[in-house]
Amino acid sequence: MNLIRQLEAVLFVADTPVPLSALAESVSASEEEVREALQKLGASLQTGSALQLVRIAGGYQMCTQPIYADVVATFLKPAKQRLSRSLMEVLAIVAYRQPVTMAEIEAVRGVQSDYSVRQLADRRLIKEVGRRHTPGRPLLFGTTQQFLHQFNLEDLSQLPKLETSQPPLPHMEEEAAGEE
Repeated sequence: MNLIRQLEAVLFVADTPVPLSALAESVSASEEEVREALQKLGASLQTGSALQLVRIAGGYQMCTQPIYADVVATFLKPAKQRLSRSLMEVLAIVAYRQPVTMAEIEAVRGVQSDYSVRQLADRRLIKEVGRRHTPGRPLLFGTTQQFLHQFNLEDLSQLPKLETSQPPLPHMEEEAAGEE
């Protein structure tokens, strides 16, 4: 069977981005062979197809080309899921300072944020990633693959750089002192 067509079939049915290693395993080929075949598939889709191959959230996915966004939206009639200002604030804090505790989020915002954290977790944009090794063992939050996907990022290094440098959170100094 043709490796390019096998990859096309796998990516067509995948509902989330597929990592290179998983693609290689599914078609029984080396990662280098898969990488070359993906380049050829991407090039062939660019000419004469409404689909495109994108690298996003640490994997590969087939999606419609941007020029077809209006017709696809008309067909799907997606519900608008806008993030409120408070949700965006909490999401930005988690994205840039992860892993972060609820207390740290609230210290930055100056207001209670449990509702916002719960809403972002329900939307699968953030998740619990562990517990801090301090008294009370507070939960730590971080972003998800869904976050990367929704904001069209391959990884967190693609987040825009902050204009002002923020001082480290108090826990970072405490942990450094505790490790000596």
